[in-house]
This record gives sequence, structure tokens and C-alpha cells, in this order.
Amino acid sequence: MVGIRKKPRRKGKRRQTATEIWKSRARWYGLPVLGLLMGVWATLRFSLLAPDPPANPEDLCEIFREHPVWYDYASESEQRWGTPIATQMAFVYYESSFRSHARPPRSLLWGFIPWARPTTAYGYAQALDPAWREYLQANGEGWFTVRTDMEYALDFVGWYNHLTHRQLGIPFSAPRQLYLAYHEGRGGYARKTFEVKPAVTALASRVQTRAFRYDHQLKTCEQEFQCWRWYQFWPFCG
Repeated sequence: MVGIRKKPRRKGKRRQTATEIWKSRARWYGLPVLGLLMGVWATLRFSLLAPDPPANPEDLCEIFREHPVWYDYASESEQRWGTPIATQMAFVYYESSFRSHARPPRSLLWGFIPWARPTTAYGYAQALDPAWREYLQANGEGWFTVRTDMEYALDFVGWYNHLTHRQLGIPFSAPRQLYLAYHEGRGGYARKTFEVKPAVTALASRVQTRAFRYDHQLKTCEQEFQCWRWYQFWPFCG
């Protein structure tokens, strides 16, 4: 009607588009959900999915038949650092019994209360924290390089023995001496600390015996692990 002014329309709140709603939700929930997913993945990757120890640890052929990828890891470590496959696996046998999360047993307070562990040794190779940090710094490995992964445990054994060979002149064909330097540290080996530790020297002799036995076993079956993947075929493997 003439003379009557229309009331101005009140400006309402603009409705968000679907894209804007999802972006807003992602800002609030994205990081927590991402963190949860990464936590689940890490748990599965480094704990729940860790392989069981081999059913027959006395036979290297049976070990690799059960875990053929372990042969690849040991072979890569040998090519990179020089320690024979059989010697690497003998080290792991006596260090952890092929248990991915092995640790030294805790000491007991007052004879019955579980207390601190005697060392920081952990994983397949029982690498100590300082040595593991040195390995990571020397090789530039990433965040997911862990002692509970056989690939990196064997590479650590090879790397450590490579330094032992270079600094002390111990040949890769001498598992007993390599293990003494591994157990006592290169400084301890140079000071001959093992000479007053009959249990350690006896263990080193057992490591050598097993390394030689593993090597003999491997000679009878190695070819089957050199060409076990679908894309590997003779003469381009082996």
C-alpha cells in the first residue's frame, strides 16, 4: 500500500556449504583421528604383527623356510657390511632366541619385587641404547627403524661387526672373536675383559659352533631362498 514502508529484511546467518562443514569438522577431529590411526598402525606394525620365533631354530634352512624374508635381510646386510649370513643368525639365536621384543630380565628388590633391568638391551640383536643411537646417526635411518624389526636388527649386527673388523682387525670368518667384541664392546675386547669372564668366553665358543653349523646347513638350501619371490628367476638371482 502507498505510504507504508516495507520493513527491511533481517540479514540472517549464511548457511554453510557441505564443504565448509567438513573442513570445520576436519580441523576439530582430524588430528585426533589421525593420531589414533597412526597409533593403531604402529601397534600392529611393531608389536602384534611381529613374527613368532621359528619352530626349529636349530636348522637355518627351516628358519628361512618359515621366514624367507629373513634370508633377504641377512643377505642384504652381508652385502653391505661383510658379516656372513650364518654368523648374523647365530648372533640373534644367542642374543634373543629370535624373540622380537626380548629384554634382559628385571632384577629383584628384596628378593621378590621386580626392579630395574640390568641393561638397555632390546630387540632381536639386544642392541644397547647408546649403540643403537650411534647406528641411527651413522646410517641416517628413519623414525620407523626399530630394534624389533629383523631387517634393522641384522643390519645393526652387520654394521657393528664392520666397525669391529675395521678398528680391531678381526676377520669376518672369526665368529668367536666378533662375538666377544659384540658382547664386551670394542673397548672391552681391546682390554681383554673377557679373559676374566669364563661364561662369556664359553658363550662366544657356542656362537662360533652354531655359526659354522648354520653355514654348513645353508650351503645345502641357499639356492631356494635366492629365487623365492615371483619376480626373481635364474640367472638374475642367486
